[in-house]
Amino acid sequence: MAEVDPTTVAQRSIRNPAVDWPTARAIAAAVTPLGAEAVPLEHAAGRRLAEAVYARIDVPHYASSAMDGWAVAGEPPWELVRAPQLVPHLSPQILPGQAVMIVTGGLVPPGTSGILRSEHGTETGPPDSRRLVRNAFAGIAEPTAQQHVRPSGEEARAGERIFPVGDVLSPAHVAVAAACGHDVLVVARRPRVALVTTGTEVVPSGIPNPGQVRDSFGPQLPALLTMMGADVVSLIHLTDDGQRLADALFGLGESGPVDVVITTGGTGASDADHLHRALAQCGATVLVDGVAMRPGAPSVLARLPTGVYVVGLPGNPLAAIMGLLTIAQPLLDALADRSPQPLDDVVLGEVIPGAPGRTSLVPFGVTAAKAEPLAWRGSGMLRGLAAAQGVLVVPPRGAAAGERVPFLPLPWRQWPG
Repeated sequence: MAEVDPTTVAQRSIRNPAVDWPTARAIAAAVTPLGAEAVPLEHAAGRRLAEAVYARIDVPHYASSAMDGWAVAGEPPWELVRAPQLVPHLSPQILPGQAVMIVTGGLVPPGTSGILRSEHGTETGPPDSRRLVRNAFAGIAEPTAQQHVRPSGEEARAGERIFPVGDVLSPAHVAVAAACGHDVLVVARRPRVALVTTGTEVVPSGIPNPGQVRDSFGPQLPALLTMMGADVVSLIHLTDDGQRLADALFGLGESGPVDVVITTGGTGASDADHLHRALAQCGATVLVDGVAMRPGAPSVLARLPTGVYVVGLPGNPLAAIMGLLTIAQPLLDALADRSPQPLDDVVLGEVIPGAPGRTSLVPFGVTAAKAEPLAWRGSGMLRGLAAAQGVLVVPPRGAAAGERVPFLPLPWRQWPG
């Protein structure tokens, strides 16, 4: 790791004033998007288009049959002719009074006036002069002009715009793109995130002893960040060691490109909190040094000289998720060039007292169409969040029963799994 002047580190370690909740989100959302990348179709589902999709060919690109039966020309009876392999450059032309057997999806020969379904016709005569007649019950209407023929370009014409920029691709979108002749699609790049959890007292599995805590971030954050539109490329855990944290930040990208690193713990001001000193050693610019909210006040946003963003989350579980929703979600949206999701609001069912100078983030459930704050909403608790429909954003003055209060949506409430 490069040597850094201790005086410079001390200067950079000076804490900046916390910003209010709306300002923190605005700062996080003001970053430059990462740009676009081309991905093969099999990896395109769930991605957002950065370039519009145009049909490269007519769809279908040839006239095809909608039925098993015979392509016929003119009126019956029809002379049955043998078709070579039904491919576009070998398709025979049939003349009035002729018919050729065809299957669903088969190439319709030039000269075809319609398709007679297999159940509506009968072949007669000796093998060398077979003829096709319409069954008596079929009626005189079939086939009418071009009946059961799927014309070329029925679904799309070459050059037609199929999907605009900004569409999120479903498997159906991908199938249509394939039919239109595409092998790759240009999509907005997803932010690549490295996770660094910290804490000497954290144990990865089993029952923790007194003084220890079970790791809740390792099993939770990768899935949550995926729901938030990121690709988690690495996850490491460090003890409370400022030098190891600084080394980890310096070493970002050694195993692959990284756009954002998210740390947990160590964001406070005690001797055991090392994030600010590590950021100073790395020459980082601190953009948000705490947010006037509860829980989650000691949340941090910084930018390394390499351009990598660092989101520092508090070590308490609920506080960390509030920091994630406040700072990381708008940051990831902006990097992926997604429009921020506007906050909806809900009618409050009971008074929530204010916290002067701070925004309160409160997990809530819904009873009788009104928002009710949930229990277990201390900064170290997650049980309330697990049952929540969303997170109320309560202004410092508080909110009265019957008042409409904005709320943050929870990513997993929109997750299909």
